[in-house]
Amino acid sequence: MPWKLAWLLTRPGKSGGRTALLPVVAFGLVTALLLTVLAGALSFLRWRDELAFLYQLLAVLALILLVFPLLTLGGSAARLSARRRDDRLATLRLLGATPSTVTGITIIESTALAAAGAVAGVAGYLVLGPAVQLIPFRGEPIGGAYWLSPLTVVAVVAGVVLLAAISAAVGLRKVVISPLGVRTRQAPAKMHWLRALIAAAVVLAGFVAMNTGYASTAVAVAFVLGAFAAGLAVLNLIGPWAVAVMGRRQLSKAGTAEKLLAARSILESPKAAWRQVSGLAMTSFVAVFGGTGVAMTDGVPGPVSGPEQFLSGDIRTGILITILISFVMMACSSGVNQAAAVLDRADLYTSLDHLGMPLKTMNAARTRAVMLPLVLVSLGSAAVSFLLIFPLAGMALVLAPLSILTIAGCLGAGILVVWAGLRTTRPVLSKVLAAGH
Repeated sequence: MPWKLAWLLTRPGKSGGRTALLPVVAFGLVTALLLTVLAGALSFLRWRDELAFLYQLLAVLALILLVFPLLTLGGSAARLSARRRDDRLATLRLLGATPSTVTGITIIESTALAAAGAVAGVAGYLVLGPAVQLIPFRGEPIGGAYWLSPLTVVAVVAGVVLLAAISAAVGLRKVVISPLGVRTRQAPAKMHWLRALIAAAVVLAGFVAMNTGYASTAVAVAFVLGAFAAGLAVLNLIGPWAVAVMGRRQLSKAGTAEKLLAARSILESPKAAWRQVSGLAMTSFVAVFGGTGVAMTDGVPGPVSGPEQFLSGDIRTGILITILISFVMMACSSGVNQAAAVLDRADLYTSLDHLGMPLKTMNAARTRAVMLPLVLVSLGSAAVSFLLIFPLAGMALVLAPLSILTIAGCLGAGILVVWAGLRTTRPVLSKVLAAGH
C-alpha cells in the first residue's frame, strides 16, 4: 500500500513535474561535488615525503570547508517540496491513514528522488574527471589518482540517500502527530534566543582554542580543524534565529504591500528563509579563509628546487578551487531554492493574484525577502570566519589589500549570483499564476 500511494503522490500536480525534478537536481549536484572534492583530497595520499602531511592537512581543511555546505544543501534538497507533500499526506491522515503509512510514503518518495539524483551525480563526477585530472599539484597533474574505488562511490551514494531518508523522517513529525496543524497552516515555532547564546559560546570556544598552545602538532591540528568545523556548523544554528529577528523588525515598520509580504514570507518559516541564503553564508565563511590564505602566500619567496618550490602556488590553487566549488554550489542552491520557494507557495501567490496584487509587487516582495537576510547572514558568517582565523593569521594578513579584495569580490559576486537566481525564477511565478486562472 505505501508503495502505491507514494507513486500516486509523486505524479505531477498543477505545477507539473518541476516539483519532483528540483530535489533530483539538488541531490545530483551534492553527489557530483562530494565525489569530486573527496577524489581530489584522497589524491594527496599518494605522497610519502616530509611535505605530504602538510598537503593532506590542507586537503582535510578544504573538505571541512566544503562538505558542511554540501550536506546542508543535501538536507535542504530533501525538504524542497515539503509543503506540497505535507499537505497531501496530512489529507491522508485525515482520511484515516496510519502514522506508519505516512512515514513509509515519505521515506519511499524522498529515497527514490535522492537515488535518482545520486546516480546523475555519479555521471557528473565521471564527466568532470578529465578536466580535474589536469589540475597540477607539486608540478604534476592529478592524473589517475582522481578516480575513486567503486566501493567509495557506492558509500557516498548510500550516504546521500540516507541523508534524504533521515531528513524526510525528521520533517514528518508534525504531519504524523497533528495533520490539522498542517492543513490549517499553524504558525511555525519561534526561533529561541538560546540559539544565539549557544552559537556565541561555540565561536568563543573556537577562538580560545585557536589561541592556545598545545604539546604536540597532532593535537593542535585537531583543534584547528575542529574549530573550523564548529564554526561552519554553528552558522546553521544561529542563521534561522537571525533571519527571524530581522523579519520581525521588518514587519514592525512595513509601510507598503511588498514590505509586508516580504516580512510575512520570512516569518512564515525562518528556517526556509535561511536555506535560501545559506549558500552565500557558507561561501562568505570560505571567502575569509581563502582571502587570508591568498594574502599569506602572495610574494613569499620559495626554494628553486625540490617539492617546496610548488607549495605556495599549490596553496593558492587549492584556495581558488575551494572558492570556485563554493560558488558552483551556491549558484545551483540559489536557483533551486528560489524555484522551490515559488512552487511551495503557489497557493498563496494564486490567492494574491485573485485579490488583484500585481505580479511586479510579488516579485519585488520575493526579492526583498531574500536580499535583506542575504546581506545580514553574509556579513555575519564572514565575521565568524574572521574571529576563527584571526589568531592564526593576525590582523595584518586578514586585512591585507589582497585579502580584502578577495573577500569583497566573493561577497559581491555571491550577492549578484543570488539576485540573478531570483530573476531567472520569475517565469516560474508567471506559470504558477497562469495555472491558477
